[in-house]
Parts: sequence; structure tokens; C-alpha cells
Amino acid sequence: MPSDRTRTRDACPGALTTHAADDGALARVRLPGGRVRSSQLAVLADCAEALGDGTLHLTSRANVQLRGLRDTAALAERLADAGLLPSATHERVRNIVVSPASGLVGGLVDVRPLVTELDVAICARPELGALPGRFWFGLDDGRGDVGGAFDDRVDVCWRAVDARRGSVLLAGADTGVRVGVSEAVDVLVDLAAAFGHHRGEAWQVRELDEAQRGAVLASACGDRGDGAGQRAERGEDVVALGVIAQDDGRCAVHAGLRFGTATAAQARLLAGTADEAIVTPWRSVLLPGLDPGDAAAAQRRLAVAGLLLDADDPAATITACIGSPACAKALADVRADATQAISELAARGDVPDGAAHFAGCTRRCGRPPGPAVDVLADGDGYLVDGDTVPAGKLAEALATKGRR
Repeated sequence: MPSDRTRTRDACPGALTTHAADDGALARVRLPGGRVRSSQLAVLADCAEALGDGTLHLTSRANVQLRGLRDTAALAERLADAGLLPSATHERVRNIVVSPASGLVGGLVDVRPLVTELDVAICARPELGALPGRFWFGLDDGRGDVGGAFDDRVDVCWRAVDARRGSVLLAGADTGVRVGVSEAVDVLVDLAAAFGHHRGEAWQVRELDEAQRGAVLASACGDRGDGAGQRAERGEDVVALGVIAQDDGRCAVHAGLRFGTATAAQARLLAGTADEAIVTPWRSVLLPGLDPGDAAAAQRRLAVAGLLLDADDPAATITACIGSPACAKALADVRADATQAISELAARGDVPDGAAHFAGCTRRCGRPPGPAVDVLADGDGYLVDGDTVPAGKLAEALATKGRR
């Protein structure tokens, strides 16, 4: 398998440039900041049902994928009509990961207004349309759930240090640059443009050598940073599943999805619950702005529909790539094996102490941010954090990693 560095073609899919998977065409729809209006979510559900496999697949970049597509031209038309495809030239590079609860609960500053500003700024720079489709922009409201949580995967990030200023991060490392809220978007866009100029064959900032990183920083920020390169500290995880009290007295409901997937019916239920939904990098959905009574009722409805509202459900701790037979690279039907492990853990009353990610190959697609037990198919069984484990013993292996 070629490494990212040796791959010469950007195979990262978009809504217009789809990927030919074993289960049909795959399209990835960018949702800057993970935000999607309820009407748009309903359109996505309709697209999945009418044109694809009937399921929405959330990603760890807080985007959504549609699989098994039969008519990609019809999909593009529907997405454009719904306002989900504002730029044909930049549609694959609108990867903006944001603290999901910003402006709702906690945080040093509400970064939500910066999302639209950054999205517009990205699309306004022609050269940014040539960025790799996996390039990430990040906006962290100070809690450290974006800047710091993703290791080196977020290429350029602004992380609030107080209500007025933030630190500039390159691949998760603090550059020493501090800029105000009003400067954040310009700096991130300039850094992205500088990366495009200096990247050579690199797909992400983490692949640049020290000299290249220095050139990127100098091009965008001059001598404002010391380039210290200290790793940004990991902060809070995303808010807990269930009903959450917002700072304004209203409530939000945070619902997990098994393997980050929602049937069209589940997606329509989510769309009918709140005016907007926020897809998180943990492949869950946050539904804000509800009255307390409505939030409690919504929690009950969503649970009945099969969504995850309890953090002690083993299914809430386990993620997985698509696996076989949908992916030719996968060495196992990892979702079937993960489902079996979840059932056995539930029967035992065990909840792994932390996340676990099942992957069908060494690419480890869909791996969540932060630490996770690595469950990697190897053709004969699995490697669980490097230890050989038969498929039938996965629940036992995960349980030994710790209990809550």
C-alpha cells in the first residue's frame, strides 16, 4: 500500500469528485464546523434513500458521506439546491473542524461566527482550491477539544487562550504566534496558502520537515512566532451524551450513532428535533436550542429509534471503518466483528475504559481523535494494540483494557 507521501493523485472524495468503492460511488459532503440546518439534513436523508444505500455516514472531520450512489449528477444537483455545495472549485477543501459545543456550553469564546467567515475566505482564494482534500482547518474555543485532541492531524488551527486572543497551531504544535479573534481567519487562510506554496509532495503539514514548516510560518506570520513547536495540550472531550444544559438556560441533546451511521429515518428524526444539527468529530450529533421539556422528550424518542444516549453503552465507546465487503482494502468485516464484541461486552456488563477503533487495514480510516485502543484486522484475526487476538476473543481483550 503506498504511503500518503508517495501517492501522486489526491483520491480524497468530494461531492463532485466521487470515489469508486466496492459498494458503489462514495461522495463526501463538507459541513464546515459540522453545522447543518434541519432542512439540509432532511435533504441528505432523502439523497441517501433515493440515490444511495439509505444511510448517512459521519466522518471524523465532522462531514457526511453517502455510499452506494447510483446517480452522482442527481446528487450534485440536490446538494446545490439545498445550499450544501456553495463552491464547485473549493468543495473538497472546506474541512473546518470546530469545538462542537462552542457558544452553547463553556469555552473562552464563541467561535461559531468565525466558521462562516473562514468558509467564505477559503472559497475566495483561488489557490486554495488546489489544497489536498484532507487538509484541515481548526477553530478551538479554548477547551482543547480540537487544538490538542487530534494530535497532528489538524493542519492549521486557532485556539483561544482568553476571550480576545488565541494561539496559532501547525499540525497540533504551538507556533508561539498569538493573534486576536478578528485576525484568526486571515492568519489561517494565509497559512493554508503558504502550505500550498511550500508543500512539495506533502499532503498535510505534519509531513513537512522543519525547514518547510518554518517557511510556511514565516510566509504567513512574519516574525511574530518563535516556532517553538511545543505540542498543544489535550483538553476536554466533547460533551457527554444525553441532555446537556446550555449556558443560556436552554438545553441540547447529544446523540451518538453506532459506527457513526444514521439511517434515513433516523436522520429525519434528528432533523425534526431542532432547527440545526451539529455533527461532531466523534461522529455524533448535537441538537441545540431546545426547551428542557422538549429536550427530555427528544432524548426518549431518539433512544427508542436506536441512537446512543448513554455513555455507558459499549456501542458508544467503539468505532469502526466501513470494512469488507464495502472496501476492497479491508481484511475483515470489522463492523460485524465489532457488533459481536459490543453484544458480548453488554452481556458481561463491561464498558471499556476509553475508546476503541476497529480498522480493516493499516490506513485506519475513521479513527477518532484522542487515544483509542487500536483493533486492526490482520487477515487471521486482529492485533489489539499490537497483541494477536482471535475475532472471537475481542470482547475479552477490550474488557481487560479497563472497566468503568
